[in-house]
Amino acid sequence: MPNVMIPAGVRSDVETLWAFHDLRQEPRAVDVCIGLGGHDTGVADYTAALYHEGYFPRIVFTGANATTTVAAFPRGEAVGYRDRAVARGVPDDVVLVEPEARNTAENVEYSRRVLAERGIEVGSVMFVTKPYHQRRVHATCAVVWPEVQAYCVSPPMPLDDYVSSIGDVDRVIDMLVGDTQRLTVYAERGFIAAGQDMPGPVRAAFDRLVEAGYTSRLVPEEPVRV
Repeated sequence: MPNVMIPAGVRSDVETLWAFHDLRQEPRAVDVCIGLGGHDTGVADYTAALYHEGYFPRIVFTGANATTTVAAFPRGEAVGYRDRAVARGVPDDVVLVEPEARNTAENVEYSRRVLAERGIEVGSVMFVTKPYHQRRVHATCAVVWPEVQAYCVSPPMPLDDYVSSIGDVDRVIDMLVGDTQRLTVYAERGFIAAGQDMPGPVRAAFDRLVEAGYTSRLVPEEPVRV
């Protein structure tokens, strides 16, 4: 069984990255919610909860599959999330599915296309995503869909509870480290908005975690989107 305890030697650095990625944006009334697919089913659950609280009238779930999600969602992440939300009382007819996106830019771009094809006008959108993904989603939207007013939220959960919900502390730390690196690398490549530089303490925490071996989600030298 995977370890779910954050090692004491890296806890402070993990907490630093965790806090950095949290934009601290509160849910608010918007035209549409976009739930980004992945391994974290809490995204679908939180999207359903926000719908029932009346924050938006329509949902788009977006995402194809990755090697880490195909077993859980054989019909794709977006379809799996839709089914989970509907099981939690969200009417099927308010949910749109975008089943092709394989990276964050495509999540945004293809969701925008799905809405436009149905003649749905969008002035504001709330993205629901994983806690360590908030900054990158917001910066991606600024490039891919700059006309919309965008907000990003995640299921409100303390770090230790989140690690327990995922069930694998190494995976969570690797993802935190990988998304931190992407804020710099992807800005340099024009995939996301500039101005994502890390403050000194965040950079130091990132460097120490890389040195400690949390490197499986670092961007490879070949410039590709993941």
